[in-house]
Amino acid sequence: MASPSPFVRSLSASPTPPSLFAFNLPRTRFAPKPPSAPRFTCQAGQTGFFTRLGRLIKEKTKSDVEKLFSGFSKTRDNLAVIDELLLYWNLADTDRVLDELEEALLVSDFGPRITIKIVESLRDDILAGKLKSGSEIKDALKKSVLDLLTKKGSKTALQLGFRKPAVVIIVGVNGGGKTTSLGKLAYKLKKEGAKVLMAAGDTFRAAASDQLEIWAERTGCEIVVAEGEKAKASSVLSQAVKRGKEQGFDIVLCDTSGRLHTNYSLMEELIACKKAVGKVVSGAPNEILLVLDGTTGLNMLPQAREFNEVVGISGLILTKLDGSARGGCVVSVVDELGIPVKFVGVGEGVEDLQPFDAEVFVNAIFS
Repeated sequence: MASPSPFVRSLSASPTPPSLFAFNLPRTRFAPKPPSAPRFTCQAGQTGFFTRLGRLIKEKTKSDVEKLFSGFSKTRDNLAVIDELLLYWNLADTDRVLDELEEALLVSDFGPRITIKIVESLRDDILAGKLKSGSEIKDALKKSVLDLLTKKGSKTALQLGFRKPAVVIIVGVNGGGKTTSLGKLAYKLKKEGAKVLMAAGDTFRAAASDQLEIWAERTGCEIVVAEGEKAKASSVLSQAVKRGKEQGFDIVLCDTSGRLHTNYSLMEELIACKKAVGKVVSGAPNEILLVLDGTTGLNMLPQAREFNEVVGISGLILTKLDGSARGGCVVSVVDELGIPVKFVGVGEGVEDLQPFDAEVFVNAIFS
């Protein structure tokens, strides 16, 4: 028996010309507030739109340092002891100071391998006479962390390709914040002039589609959902990408069901979703973003490894970092997996999904 076909709900503020659709579409009761004027307008034939869009979103973090600064306050508090250690540093106290610095990094979930690498590098430079004051040691510490982030995770901007629609699939375990992250990402993209279509591919959780529809209302996006309870996620995503292609959408954001990385059958479903969208648009998906709960710290590493092995993760979204003192896990994930962090969640507001910037991050945790 064929799975129930998805249908689209139009949640945009202005009426859609009926000629674009083969059937009448149900409307929501509430018209969302129109988004603020975009800094440029998306046009179908506009060359380099995705390149500029990815760059523009990334650049906005430079003017929003305060939000990131406050978001990493708990990690910063953990690392504040470093300033105290280095304030009256002298060469005779090197071993004691470096031991306590090592402990501070471990408590903030930098991980043993990275922590030892950083501390031993500092020790060598101190003994070689390259670092002669506490301020020099701190600058070297910040540079070491920044180098780790930029060498293996430099592509932090969204890579959306050149063919419309760009397709982004959001994956992760239950409770990590996938649907919320998708909604906030849609808000950012729509605000910059992109025409966004959401796909409610979480067909397991009853409230998932309702949650995404609320985000569609808030952002003024259209959404494709499944009719019935037995629709396959791959079918929903395939139909959404087809509609996005036919109706000139710039980006299709695809939600998926939360799944444990140890559940092989559910992980296999992600492969089917990936193949389904690739059949509609060559080269899709452009991004597969894994949402990880920042409060789990280094425990997120096994999840990231498994998801990456199954579907090939192109970027990470780390959520709930404002409620965690374990911000060092950002460095560990990038260093161990070589997957760039694209966004970080530093609050519950719609603007609190921030594009990741390594330099801003380092300055925020080592202020």
